[in-house]
Amino acid sequence: MSAPLRAALERLAALPRLLVASDFDGVLSPLVLDPSKAFPLPGAMAVLDGLAAFPNTTVALVSGRARRDLAAVAGAPDRVLLVGSHGSEFADGVELAPAQAELHARVEAELRELLRDYPDVWLEIKPTTVVVHTRTAPAGAKAAAQAAVRAGPATWPGVHATNGKEVVELAVVTTHKGTAVEALRDKASADGVVFLGDDVTDENAFAALRGEDVGIKVGPGETRAGFRVADPQAAVRALELLRDLRAARHP
Repeated sequence: MSAPLRAALERLAALPRLLVASDFDGVLSPLVLDPSKAFPLPGAMAVLDGLAAFPNTTVALVSGRARRDLAAVAGAPDRVLLVGSHGSEFADGVELAPAQAELHARVEAELRELLRDYPDVWLEIKPTTVVVHTRTAPAGAKAAAQAAVRAGPATWPGVHATNGKEVVELAVVTTHKGTAVEALRDKASADGVVFLGDDVTDENAFAALRGEDVGIKVGPGETRAGFRVADPQAAVRALELLRDLRAARHP
């Protein structure tokens, strides 16, 4: 771990009220072809539980997954908050307005028709979004399918497109991980935030950081985060260091 990141975590650990937030896939879990087969790295959930046990320390997973799906694969402790669908699901059972529900159904129907010729591309239906997954498709089909989606329903009024790793997500509500982090910060009255992410969609969360906040990009790629670690194993180690530093403040 770099000396600057260690120093930043030391400063963060000393703050009275702390928010620790992280993406799941690619950060605390290795990326896998089948999202249902994802699993947290050894020690990942234990370190989150340890952090959440400290006074005035709020811990949350902020994921693009539907909240129920996130709960199923992460197996997070009860005191770790779960935020799904890029910030639109703080609780299960999100209720859309009638116009949003109608638009959601139209987007799903249009995508099913549009992607008929791409059998290796599949849809994931979430409460507020429809996600096009291209990870398992051949390169040519992947590019063509993504282009068709971006030229089609992604352009509709009321639809908000987000491009991630091998996915295009079409939402009928306006939210992202940045707004989720801000909402969590306000709820916790946090003096500082650490956010860990690996995907393009995590850049909205990094952009929401300020002051003593710490953003940690996991893996390669351009980023607004101030710090970077190589892989999910290193991300878990960074959280373990933060836990140990926080423990020194709360013996």
